[in-house]
Amino acid sequence: MNKADLVAAVQNNLDESKAGAERAVNAVVDAIKVGVKKDKSVQVVGFGTFSIRKRAARMGRNPQTGEAIKIKASKSVAFKPSKTFKDMV
Repeated sequence: MNKADLVAAVQNNLDESKAGAERAVNAVVDAIKVGVKKDKSVQVVGFGTFSIRKRAARMGRNPQTGEAIKIKASKSVAFKPSKTFKDMV
């Protein structure tokens, strides 16, 4: 399912116009982005939790040359599904 499919599903579920459904989907996605950036975590009960995870610096290898390279520390967004969501899938 891509974003267009999600918008169509919201549109059918809410009997809303396509533009209204797209605004609703965009509002939810934007709220999650802002929440993760501000609070470091967004929990949607019954769905899951979006949070920031830190990755430590590490050594890696260039696959073309085999040369050892240093990979910098970074941050990434992780999703942990809720128990009810896991059980459903």
